[in-house]
Amino acid sequence: MDDSNNNHFKPRSNKLSHSQQNHNPDAAASTTGELTLPNGDLYSGTLSYGVPEGTGRYVWSDSGCEYSGGWRRGMRHGNGTTRWPSGAVYEGEYSAGFMDGQGTHVDASSYSSYKGQWKLDRKHGVGLQAHANGDVYQGSWVHGQMDGHGWYTWSNGNSYVGTMRNGLMSGKGVLTWKTSSAAGGDSFQGNWLDGAPHGYGLYTWEGGGCYLGTWTRGLKDGKGTYCHTVPAAVVDDLRKRAVLPDISFAADPETPAASLSRRNSGLGMPLTKKKPSLQRRRSIGVTGGPDKTLKSEDSCSPMILEREYAQGVLISEIVLDKWSLPESSSRKLKLGLSRAMLKRPGETIIKGHRSYDLMLCLQLGIRYTVGKITPIPDRDVRTSDYGPKASFWMNFPKNGSKLTPSHRALDFKWKDYCPMVFRNLREMFKIDTADYMISISGSDALRELSSPGKSGSVFFLSHDDRFMIKTLRKSEVQVLLRMLPNYYRHVQNYENTLVTKFFGLHRVKPSSGQKFRFVVMGNMFCTELRIHRRFDLKGSSLGRSTEKIKIDENTTLKDMDLNYSFYLEPSWRESLLKQIEIDSEFLRNHRIMDYSMLLGFHYRVRRNLQIGPSCPERILPDKLTVLSEADAAEEDSAYNYQDGMILVQRDKDKNGLVVVGPHIRGSRLRSSSACFEEVDLLLPRTGRLPIQLGVNMPARAEKEEKQEDDRKSLHHVYDVVLYIGIIDILQKYNTRKKIEHAYKSIKYKYNPLSISSVEPQFYSERFLKFVCTAFPSKPT
Repeated sequence: MDDSNNNHFKPRSNKLSHSQQNHNPDAAASTTGELTLPNGDLYSGTLSYGVPEGTGRYVWSDSGCEYSGGWRRGMRHGNGTTRWPSGAVYEGEYSAGFMDGQGTHVDASSYSSYKGQWKLDRKHGVGLQAHANGDVYQGSWVHGQMDGHGWYTWSNGNSYVGTMRNGLMSGKGVLTWKTSSAAGGDSFQGNWLDGAPHGYGLYTWEGGGCYLGTWTRGLKDGKGTYCHTVPAAVVDDLRKRAVLPDISFAADPETPAASLSRRNSGLGMPLTKKKPSLQRRRSIGVTGGPDKTLKSEDSCSPMILEREYAQGVLISEIVLDKWSLPESSSRKLKLGLSRAMLKRPGETIIKGHRSYDLMLCLQLGIRYTVGKITPIPDRDVRTSDYGPKASFWMNFPKNGSKLTPSHRALDFKWKDYCPMVFRNLREMFKIDTADYMISISGSDALRELSSPGKSGSVFFLSHDDRFMIKTLRKSEVQVLLRMLPNYYRHVQNYENTLVTKFFGLHRVKPSSGQKFRFVVMGNMFCTELRIHRRFDLKGSSLGRSTEKIKIDENTTLKDMDLNYSFYLEPSWRESLLKQIEIDSEFLRNHRIMDYSMLLGFHYRVRRNLQIGPSCPERILPDKLTVLSEADAAEEDSAYNYQDGMILVQRDKDKNGLVVVGPHIRGSRLRSSSACFEEVDLLLPRTGRLPIQLGVNMPARAEKEEKQEDDRKSLHHVYDVVLYIGIIDILQKYNTRKKIEHAYKSIKYKYNPLSISSVEPQFYSERFLKFVCTAFPSKPT
């Protein structure tokens, strides 16, 4: 809510000044009289030792404001009334000179009013606000902002019941559009973020028909089901599990302040000022666009459709005979949607979880050692900071010791490897120490992910998705310690390196149990954008497919599943391939193999669909035009680029507007169409994203699907945002890998070089060749 009107709530002084209090030092202990102060202000009422106490009237000479009511020790206290020359009046409770408690404020000049609770001159608590444009809000306020549960009604009859945050719809709620028909209008019940549907929700059309699925900032994004009616048992179950809001609270509430005028009441002031998606089109995220989007006239069809969207773009559609329930037994009803769409990836580690004690040990150890080394003055890394002697042990008994606090986990021993080196690495990657500790060792639990590979490693994810924690074998720890000096220099020399970012190396030894070794890494998929597809690419073909696995957007696909080609701006492609070659050489020199390129991308919009032979010259992207931000906004409204991507020249004076992701370092990419100036990626409803090598990189993706019947290819073309990194860099070509290579070479005689386990030199060459194939150059 806009608090600009709060200025006139405050008279010039909440308390008489020291000179004013002693204006009449010879006054009796308790008298009634008038005081004319040196500044011209006038007070009449009871006094105690020359200070207002009891009841009285105060008039400010400069502003004309007038207060009548209770006083205590020279400050307004108790019940009172303040009147302003503009016609505004507050009548209610005061405390220590501030409007504090229950009170009513009416502004006759703007025809607005508020009745409810106050704190320190701000609306705070439960109250009803009526605005001049006809909108009314009744509900919770926090420091002058609509915050918490409330009811919001527009003058045109539209209404929202649910949770508010900072004056906007955020959380679970129900929005209903009012029409003249008795049946009512469209409605959306589900999750909201900053005034737009975001998360799981149910959209129902006035004439019948509904869509149950997920949204991202107002656009359908992910899988969902459309049909004429949703089974009541399914909806009731989703409400019981708090996936959908309980609409029993959506009945018209009794207005606690019926005496307030509603002739022009309105919440429009705070909401229309930020133009949330409430007052845009009636079907949020389901109209417009080139795909077969749902319209109200479609709603009469009894057909059940399972659809998948990417940022409002229809990706796939399947006709179902009936509502699909999960194949596996479950106590909770689900639609034909994966559980991953109803919650964040991974399993939250709570008490009773197999990894609960291990998580407590890990969090306590990181909190202690990072906090212990932080106060040490900054200095360059020395030779003595590397190796086994640079590590130290610490015992953590359950009851605590002189150096360690008591804790809920079992007794354990903690080992921290090369703490000074990793502290400098965190600083190099611009990791704030406090954020690092809160993210991993704060009050929030970690989440455990299933291992995507055959290594058997356990992965933990911080609650904010910024950091990944992986268990290592002893051999991998030894590899990392040996390569750490060169890794440090490599990261120092190549700020845009794509190799894994390491932030800490630790070991936990519970009093009863095996040792666990952990490395803390950056999560390259921590982004504001949704990652729709992800690939783990090594350049080998044997066993590199996920054909027998049910694929969704959380599935990590492999080399043989990659049917995309990614086209980048030529200068960006050259920089990317050069950096991958440098990183690959670094790994080859350390006899490292079995590493892979982790590639994820976010769909934006389908540009083109064609059937026939491959025609690269037709599907390659035009040169991305770089606009100023003002021109970009004009282009957005004129040509409906809202689902696409726009590059804007980087404005050094507007760095605060850029959404900077976690642990980003290095230079921004430059665009040839902007005369090699730094550019940002402008994505409507998301913000400006800094483009770096492997981070937020816009590209055009061509997907080719073979048609078996007519020998033609079906081509889909998408605008995508790429995220790229090189992972799993701790496997040396040792004796075990040589034996594996020999065994598989004998078993797969037809193509022994297709296996993953090969000599590092050949592995590097094959890896680079595959990457070049995935990122082809634009034909001349």
